[in-house]
Amino acid sequence: MSSRTLYVSDLDGTLMRNDETLSENTVRIINELVEKGLSFTYATARSVESARPITGGLNLRLPVVTRNGAVLADNATGKHIRKAVFSESEVALLKSLLTDIPYCGYVSCFLGEEMIRTTLPGKHSVGLQGYLDYYKDDPTMKHVDSYDDMFCGLPGYVTCIGEKEEIEPIYERVHAYDCWESMFQKDTYRDEYWLEICPKNCTKAKSLLKLKEDYGFDRLVVFGDSLNDVSMFKIADEAYAVANARSELKALASDVIGYNEEDAVAHYLISAFRKESAQI
Repeated sequence: MSSRTLYVSDLDGTLMRNDETLSENTVRIINELVEKGLSFTYATARSVESARPITGGLNLRLPVVTRNGAVLADNATGKHIRKAVFSESEVALLKSLLTDIPYCGYVSCFLGEEMIRTTLPGKHSVGLQGYLDYYKDDPTMKHVDSYDDMFCGLPGYVTCIGEKEEIEPIYERVHAYDCWESMFQKDTYRDEYWLEICPKNCTKAKSLLKLKEDYGFDRLVVFGDSLNDVSMFKIADEAYAVANARSELKALASDVIGYNEEDAVAHYLISAFRKESAQI
């Protein structure tokens, strides 16, 4: 099979189940379809370092889109293929705007080929503390000595986690500037809110259009559930929302498929593969 359609799924709340895993069925189906020639990858707000413990069983031949489009990576090795970082002037501006992030946020910084996440010790928001506790044994999570040290190396992503009333004022502060991308939304699994800031033009849509061009795909079909999927829904030839997706995304979708808990994306891919195979 020689398919010219690129299929791309969001991870959290879409390809993944609510326990933040991929079902054995989804992994098996996708691997079988990729082996037969289906062109599939994923696009996520997660870093590749955070995604690979979940997606490592997928045998993907295409790069994966991580950090909402800021980093293109190899799912098998975790290597960063292409990454975007903030300019020196943007880092200086971020530092002036985000003096409260030691309480509720961390910065993802590149040191050569390594990406680390920097945070300051002390009192944290409940959301950030939960995140730090989850990754307490992860060597890429670094406690640094000062606010300036949070922006070490080449900063490429800023994340804030907390209650809506804690994070929304920070979002309003940074959203007033158009020199970067900022996304503010409720977490897929919990009641906390996330603010994510990355370099300008780093969106799932921009990265997927470049991937489509680089590999010569004619069509793009995407799957998602949340607001950070809006950009790729708007540029896709077909866009499918899972049944548990936000209403705003369903309004943009070509159709609504089953729930993430039911392997909806994998089952849709089976039917899509059969249709494409019948046309060849």
